[in-house]
Amino acid sequence: MSLSAHLQELRRKHQALAEQVEAAQRAPSTDDLTIAEMKKQKLRLKEEITRLSQA
Repeated sequence: MSLSAHLQELRRKHQALAEQVEAAQRAPSTDDLTIAEMKKQKLRLKEEITRLSQA
């Protein structure tokens, strides 16, 4: 997989996770721990995208 394809896939995953976080925050039944874990995953993806973009 080329670097640009990998970055595109990471961005797609980041966007999907952002949508999941928003939906979870609107749902009163979702616990804060689940939302926090999704946010951490989203941050890790963003950091990886930034790191690879600068390489």
